[in-house]
Amino acid sequence: MTRTRLRQAKTDRQPIAMLTAYDAGFARVAAAAGVDAFLVGDSLGMVVQGQRDTLAVTVEDVAYHAAMVRRGVGEALVVADMPFLSDATVERALDAAGVLMGEGGADMVKLEGGAEKAGIVRALTDSGVPVCGHVGLLPQRVRKLGGYRVQGREAADARRILEDAQALVAAGIDLLVVECVPSELGRALAEAVDVPVIGIGAGADTDGQVLVMHDMLGLTEKPPRFVRDFLADGGSIHGAFAAFVEAVRARRFPTAEESF
Repeated sequence: MTRTRLRQAKTDRQPIAMLTAYDAGFARVAAAAGVDAFLVGDSLGMVVQGQRDTLAVTVEDVAYHAAMVRRGVGEALVVADMPFLSDATVERALDAAGVLMGEGGADMVKLEGGAEKAGIVRALTDSGVPVCGHVGLLPQRVRKLGGYRVQGREAADARRILEDAQALVAAGIDLLVVECVPSELGRALAEAVDVPVIGIGAGADTDGQVLVMHDMLGLTEKPPRFVRDFLADGGSIHGAFAAFVEAVRARRFPTAEESF
C-alpha cells in the first residue's frame, strides 16, 4: 500500500484497513492478516507506557517503535505520529520528521490540528515529507478540552472541522484521520476532500478505519464506544486482525451502535 494506491483505493471505493502497531511481532502478524497500513501512534504512551494520556511521548519514543514496526511489516505503509509540540514550529517539525523517517523508517508523519497547521504541513511537504492530517477529537489537546468528547455535533463545529480538513488538503496532506465525530460528518469529510479519510469513531462511510490495536484485542479496561473486541470474534491474534480487515472491507464495521 503506497500513497498512490491509497488514493486509488478511495477512487475505487475499496475501504482501507489501518491499525496501530508498536513492535515487530504484532505488526508482522497484522501484515500477514491483510492490514493495509500501520500507524505508530502516540497512543503508545497509554497502551504501552501506562501514561494517563499521550502528552509524555517523545519523538525518540515514536522513532524507536516505528523502527520495530518497519522491521515487522517490510514494505507496508508506516505512518508515525508527531508527538505533542514536536510540530510547534517549522524547525521543530522538520527535525522531528527527519528522525521519524530517517531513524524510524516511517513513510509518512501524522500531525494533529486544523487550518492553523497548514503552514507546518506546507513546509513539510515542500521538503519531501508525506503528511497525514488529524481532525475532530485531538488527543494531544485533551487537557485543554477537559476530556475525550465527540466533536462536530453542532453545525458550526462541523463546518469548522470541514474547513480545517480542506485547508490541510490545500496545504498538501496525502491522508486524513478523523476521530470521534458524528457519522454524518465522517461521510461529509470523505466526500469533500480528494485524499483518503480514515475514521476512528467516525462512522462507516469514511474511506477506511483505524483502531488502536490494544482496544480491538480487548486489552483495554474501558474501551470507547466505537471499539469492537475482534479477538472474541476471531479466536486468535491473527484471527482478530483478519476479522477486522474483513469487517472493514465489507463495511460491517463500525455499526450504527459503534458510531455517533
